[in-house]
Amino acid sequence: MLGPEPAGKAALALAGQYLGLLLSANLAWELVHLPLYTLWTEGSPGEIAFGVAHCTVGDGAIGATALAAAVVLTRSWRWPGENFWHVGLVATAAGVAATVLLEWLNVEVWRSWAYAPAMPTLPPLGTGLSPILQWLLLPPLCLAAARQLSGSPRTLGRPS
Repeated sequence: MLGPEPAGKAALALAGQYLGLLLSANLAWELVHLPLYTLWTEGSPGEIAFGVAHCTVGDGAIGATALAAAVVLTRSWRWPGENFWHVGLVATAAGVAATVLLEWLNVEVWRSWAYAPAMPTLPPLGTGLSPILQWLLLPPLCLAAARQLSGSPRTLGRPS
């Protein structure tokens, strides 16, 4: 059975690996889906670079907050040793929920950015499909990769 210190270290180490992977994956995603925003055709190179950096940092904040909220909401105090995928599912759902809210606020309310005609949108709020897919796919993939990189994928996620 893991004591409080090793479990805490394991949680911090895995969270750090996860967030590093998530930031990298989100940076790549932001670059690839740029043509789905009007910034791609209307922004200067500096505005585009700032937009990518801003959104990537925001993605990191969403990811960190969603993971912390998932641990608290699931009361998985011994994560990642226990409830690994339960926390991952809740973190993914929290990331999707935050993204829907933030996309709606930024596109419809604040008009901070706009979708290009090529962006498929989903009802009822007209949220872009690409940001939704980003938050449905990247958190579980990055969690799985972080778990693999931890060196003990067989023991993480099972009660000790």
